[in-house]
Amino acid sequence: MFAEFETFIKTHTNLSEGDIELIRSVAIEKTLRRKESLLHAGEVCRYKMFVSKGLLRTFCTKEDGSDYVLQFSPENSWTTDPESFDKLIPSTCNIDALEYSEVILWTKNDFDYMFANIPGLKNYTQKLISQNMYLVRQRVLSAISSTAEEKYDEFIKNYPGIFARVPLHMVASYLGLSTKTLSRIRHAQLVR
Repeated sequence: MFAEFETFIKTHTNLSEGDIELIRSVAIEKTLRRKESLLHAGEVCRYKMFVSKGLLRTFCTKEDGSDYVLQFSPENSWTTDPESFDKLIPSTCNIDALEYSEVILWTKNDFDYMFANIPGLKNYTQKLISQNMYLVRQRVLSAISSTAEEKYDEFIKNYPGIFARVPLHMVASYLGLSTKTLSRIRHAQLVR
């Protein structure tokens, strides 16, 4: 499990073997069954999470029981509830596994310790945060200005292969579309 992370981090940073060993020493490896939760709304998010294998989703549930997918996290991606993690407040989100998954977890204390001792990790994380802020802005802009077809095309571009791994209603939820509309768009794209 950590081998996948090590390969990933070596391709995205210039961390030394000692830095990587320090990261390994505080890492918690966990396997998840399909539908197993890592975070429930109302709990404090205790971990930053790296997906070595599998697929996670971050979602909120409204009072009427409907789910709104905020993020899909396939292998070689990071996830957390940043506000809950940073401020140690209850989360408004849920994070669960959509398929068998292997994840690596770090507590806030351990991440703070790594930041103090591994400047390269802190720099990498700051770049990740900036990149994620850009992606969130793009997603908001798309949500308020793009057609349903444009949202679908953007999803296919940003999440290649995810469509085959998740139910249609979850993709529709992520895009802010009805399942019926997404089915129509998908069918139209397939018959071209």
